[in-house]
Amino acid sequence: MAGKGRILEPGRNCWRIETADKARLIVDADDYFAAARAAMTSARRRIMLIGWDFDARIRIGDESDGAPAKIGDVILWLVKRNPELDVYLLRWDFGAVKSLFRGNTIFVLMRWWKHRRIHVKLDSVHPPGASHHQKIVVIDDGLAFCGGIDMTDGRWDTRAHADCDPRRLGAAGKPTGPWHDATMALAGPAAAALGELARERWRSATGKTLDPVAPADGLWPAALEPDFRSPAIAISRTFPEYKERRPCHEIERLSLDLIAGARRFIYAENQYFASRRIGEAIAARMAEPDGPEIVLVAPEKADGWLEQTAMDSARARLWEAIGKVDTRRRFRIYHPCTGAGAPIYVHAKIMVVDDLVLRVGSSNWNNRSLRLDTECDATIETAAADATIRAIREGLMAEHLGCRSEEVAAAFAGTQSLIGVIERLRGPGRSLRPYEPPALSEVERALADNEALDPENPDDLFEPLSGGGLLRRLPTFGRRR
Repeated sequence: MAGKGRILEPGRNCWRIETADKARLIVDADDYFAAARAAMTSARRRIMLIGWDFDARIRIGDESDGAPAKIGDVILWLVKRNPELDVYLLRWDFGAVKSLFRGNTIFVLMRWWKHRRIHVKLDSVHPPGASHHQKIVVIDDGLAFCGGIDMTDGRWDTRAHADCDPRRLGAAGKPTGPWHDATMALAGPAAAALGELARERWRSATGKTLDPVAPADGLWPAALEPDFRSPAIAISRTFPEYKERRPCHEIERLSLDLIAGARRFIYAENQYFASRRIGEAIAARMAEPDGPEIVLVAPEKADGWLEQTAMDSARARLWEAIGKVDTRRRFRIYHPCTGAGAPIYVHAKIMVVDDLVLRVGSSNWNNRSLRLDTECDATIETAAADATIRAIREGLMAEHLGCRSEEVAAAFAGTQSLIGVIERLRGPGRSLRPYEPPALSEVERALADNEALDPENPDDLFEPLSGGGLLRRLPTFGRRR
């Protein structure tokens, strides 16, 4: 196990730190599905798919390798081709019955269940109201993917996020909206550690123990150029207290430590901003006379009415409260949009801190991810500002601003400010739009303030008023300056 860094500390904000032979941040599902398909076709003994959702109908990569297009058919093809291969699929149990009636899913599952080397289980080992939210794929304990991309419908897109991409079709053949996401590919000991985590989750959900397999060579996809070679990878987790299991809040602790430890800036992408503790940590940094800039790239609206009621309302309340101390306006939220102005849904969970730290995973900036659900994040920390991490950040900003990475680098050289870069380069068409908080009804305000739909702990789901509310340690609420 590798040693701790400036911020990373096993037992505090991560489970363990292991070296990866290779590592690569994969942005958006076009590249991820192609890489996952290549890795799966190289599998010799075991494929583990640990996810929030899974749709057997989706197309995954192209068919140039001779395998079928759809993931459900690919899995059947793989086990028929290789008599030594076992596939283990674990997904969250909620909504699983409904998913059975997606197109021909029920027939695919029946074919899986008849096969003795395809093992499908539903994860119900969590408190009422909690979810299994990890997105992990492990191939032969030698290659793993850990991030925010589910192998389900509506996730596919390219980094171009084109308005009229004819390939961006859902499993039922209908167009889907632009979607931004990310995951991390890892090889070597770090992948073996994720294999251990996946096997433990399988044991917890099923009561059956799987032995590790000897990591194989040649699993890394040939088309996937590594970003890093031999980096130290920290693996951080969330899981709630449940029966005899004690809670684990490594991801929350890491989030707070990264915010507290930032010297110049934090660039973040996240689906939500609804966590009381994250809001308090940001407010504390904004109250400092020389605190860091924090830029959050997030979707314009959450996906679904309930999520909008819970997450968007909480975001508006936190934004206004932080504004009471953010007199220099160093905390900004932006939304990406396409060339025609359509909103791009941000599902990625990424943090870049001072170009020293790169973190990607499944966890959102809401109470559920930090306290109630099961999550897994992977983090790289370097001793000095790293050119690769800087290039990744510049690439992400360029993707959202509709420009070249070189333009982002030049603008940052001139402004020394992430906000300055965005304000200089944003404009009409493909770009970033500043966040405008919505007007909230009294009901929405009350639900957000009392964390009624985004509880911090299992008991709070039934007693949301017991802790004192979303803004209990933040400045008195009022209009943002």
